[in-house]
Amino acid sequence: MIEVAVKLLQKNNYKITKQRLSLLEYLSHFQEQYINVVAVDKYMHSIYPGMSHNTVYRNIKEFEEVGIIEQRTKDGNASVKYQCDFIHQHHHHFICKQCGKVQEVEMCPLDYFEKQLPGCRIDEHHFELYGLCADCIKLSKDMSN
Repeated sequence: MIEVAVKLLQKNNYKITKQRLSLLEYLSHFQEQYINVVAVDKYMHSIYPGMSHNTVYRNIKEFEEVGIIEQRTKDGNASVKYQCDFIHQHHHHFICKQCGKVQEVEMCPLDYFEKQLPGCRIDEHHFELYGLCADCIKLSKDMSN
């Protein structure tokens, strides 16, 4: 997966630095759940103490722009996850409220909403489903027995 990300960066004329590679490597561990951007920043500073906060945040923004990571904001906190589908970058997620696991949802409801808004133009949308994943449901059933 990192090779695809490196190719995307090169295609978009970004240099492949050791800091960017370290950031890619770290973020690649978060393909199935979001991580707070502050935690990413702290991790990068633990490896590169002289790296500025602006550099970390700029790289995160650039990674999002080229489709390497997905970003969301919830309760004022920015979180990111590594792209789970480089082929179909437009997709939606189910997010477990207990363990934070993220699963890709293939269907997009945009057509449904466009039909309800005749004459309007929808420029962007974000669609997330929240609940308990199958593992957490099983775990809670096992604990209650």
